[in-house]
Amino acid sequence: MITIRGAKERGHFDHGWLNTYHTFSFDQYYDPRYMGFRNLRVINEDFVAAGRGFPMHGHRDMEIITYILEGALQHEDSMGNGSVIRPGDVQRMSAGTGVRHSEKNGSADERVHLLQIWILPDTLNLEPEYEQKAFSEDERRGQLRLIASADGRDGSVRVHQDVSVFASMLGADQIVKYDMDATRFAWIQVARGSISVNDTVAQQGDGAIVMGESSLQIVANKPSELLLFDLA
Repeated sequence: MITIRGAKERGHFDHGWLNTYHTFSFDQYYDPRYMGFRNLRVINEDFVAAGRGFPMHGHRDMEIITYILEGALQHEDSMGNGSVIRPGDVQRMSAGTGVRHSEKNGSADERVHLLQIWILPDTLNLEPEYEQKAFSEDERRGQLRLIASADGRDGSVRVHQDVSVFASMLGADQIVKYDMDATRFAWIQVARGSISVNDTVAQQGDGAIVMGESSLQIVANKPSELLLFDLA
């Protein structure tokens, strides 16, 4: 069964410097139907204005993944890390016992477009960790590239949860297939474009909820980019 969580149904707040869409209940947005999905807790689509960003703030006991679609984001944290995250980069931060960080758009004239993803960890009170890896367009084009996993296999970032996250960039009419355990669940987030998942159409910003399926055929109706979460 495949169900669509429509982009237009998401929580939406325009703060001027931040235009944000919440797939699941978050901050001021509350929808009891969408408190998360399995261990997937947050998917926020954020547009950050030039020269603006998130000031230093804290988290704990959460696996936080940042996926950049456009622009560049400057990261600093209480662990001493400082970096710039660009399209193709995947940042993973395990907040554990507590971490503080800031994320800023350092450009004077270009916005940043990103997906902020939170996954509930399988263990609480972990030592905070930071990891960042780059995945080229060639690695993601026309295939499902593993970018995050519980064991860090195939060069993916490691998250403390039974989840595998794949990224893909597809040209119009391109197809990728994914075989999964029918007892597991999947969430497919359309970052750009339009896709069909086993003939169910999902547009930009939509999430496709997958349950009880053993095989997925994903067809790009036009040039598209997506994330696929395989969840316990």
